[in-house]
Amino acid sequence: MRASSTSKLRFEHATIQLMRPEPTRIAVVADSHSMPHLNTMKLLRALEPEAILHAGDIGDLTVLDALRAVAPVYAVRGNIDERADELPDVLTIDLIDAANSTTRILLTHIAVAGPKLRSEVALLAKKERAPLVVCGHSHVPFIGQDKGLAMFNPGSIGPRRFALPILFGTIELSNGQLSLQHHSCETGLRWSPG
Repeated sequence: MRASSTSKLRFEHATIQLMRPEPTRIAVVADSHSMPHLNTMKLLRALEPEAILHAGDIGDLTVLDALRAVAPVYAVRGNIDERADELPDVLTIDLIDAANSTTRILLTHIAVAGPKLRSEVALLAKKERAPLVVCGHSHVPFIGQDKGLAMFNPGSIGPRRFALPILFGTIELSNGQLSLQHHSCETGLRWSPG
């Protein structure tokens, strides 16, 4: 979230009807800063996601056009996206599988302080009945739990910050269960801290 007060934030809701047989895959990117890693689009195309979520700090909005050539895109604006007035600050997304089961995600740019979910984000996610919060901002990839909610930061697909890896994430849905993973934009391989 971009401000401590939610009164100035723009909220939207979206529904993604998952059409493919399970497992279904959603790609998650963040912090492209106008310059996604050169391998990003090729790797995303190879994964054939049903949709792509962008958790903000897009930069040049043509990045979204390139992502749309791969799959439908659902994006929120980040703290650098001052000219992206058409994008929401917070997006709740219902993933509806072939059995009509719904999984709700809260997508926003800034959601954590260190390894902890910010209290206003946790309150909003619980109010929206979203058990998963997807965010960006820190460029730090993580999968965690806090305040009874799952948290997922895919890392950054943009220019390297410090010694952090350049990554994107995936959300796989199978039998009503979510699986969260990171993938290296540099190698194309699954990534885990280590």
